[in-house]
Amino acid sequence: MDTPFHQLSDLLAQLGLPSNKTDIPAFVAKHSPLPQDINLWETPFWTPAQATLLHDEFDEGADWAQAVDPLNLALRAPA
Repeated sequence: MDTPFHQLSDLLAQLGLPSNKTDIPAFVAKHSPLPQDINLWETPFWTPAQATLLHDEFDEGADWAQAVDPLNLALRAPA
């Protein structure tokens, strides 16, 4: 069975966020850098539903995890 490949833009759209080429860098710039000692889904800018989706996908290694990981890394990079 093939696992779908989800891009970062797909993940942001799934989270109900703007997801075009200019929106993604703006979102990352607005919310980064995240502290290293906090989980991505624990940050205060997510809604409860968004946080749950991120946690579940990251924790379970589900097919969205391949998009959650780059988002996590992008948000932790120094500005």
